[in-house]
Amino acid sequence: MEMSQFHYLPMTPGFFSILVAIFAILFLLLQLGALRYAYLSLGVGPGTAMWLLVGSLIGSYFNVPIAVLPGKEVMSNRVVDFFGMQYTVPVVQNWPGTVIAVNIGGAVIPTLMSIYLLIKHELWAKGLIATAIVALVIHWMASPVAGVGIAVPVFMPAVITAIVAVVLSRPQAASLAYIGGGLGTLIGADITNLDKVRGLGAPVASIGGAGTFDGIFLTGILAVLLASLYARPREA
Repeated sequence: MEMSQFHYLPMTPGFFSILVAIFAILFLLLQLGALRYAYLSLGVGPGTAMWLLVGSLIGSYFNVPIAVLPGKEVMSNRVVDFFGMQYTVPVVQNWPGTVIAVNIGGAVIPTLMSIYLLIKHELWAKGLIATAIVALVIHWMASPVAGVGIAVPVFMPAVITAIVAVVLSRPQAASLAYIGGGLGTLIGADITNLDKVRGLGAPVASIGGAGTFDGIFLTGILAVLLASLYARPREA
């Protein structure tokens, strides 16, 4: 195995470019001041928020291997369709089985940001409830996909977390949406389904990578914006 084989875009270039375009629109709106409240309600400045999303996009390319599941022959150099999305199966040679990895952009960055928000806003109880609810629903929706690992419908994490966050606390909905959406999707989709990965023929089953990265990234945008919309104070 070569380390370079662990690093690849989680989706095909066409679909990944859609996420880049969404980020570009978000950046433009932020420059116009239209989204200032949305990110201030998160407890971070607009500049920090942009770097956070840039880091997630770039980090999605990198996977850190943590374990190997010996098994049947794995797939290589394919594109897998699931629920309207196309995920990339990397080119691999001399592969020992399914490698369990952690994606930097889809797992490490959202987890660190969620911990920061939990500490900053002291949302331990509500954050745990939001994460648990999202994890349960996403676990029910997650599907094992041959060659990829575990995948969820792309928009569901964002929609579910926005609803849960607003119900739990309108003033703190933005932070709860990010925490519940990021941690809940990782736990409900990837971590609690690791037992289903063996036998799928996936060369790399990346936690927060292909199959869930798109949902987690959109959660960082859509869930926060939806939650912030409902959390905005009424004007006289």
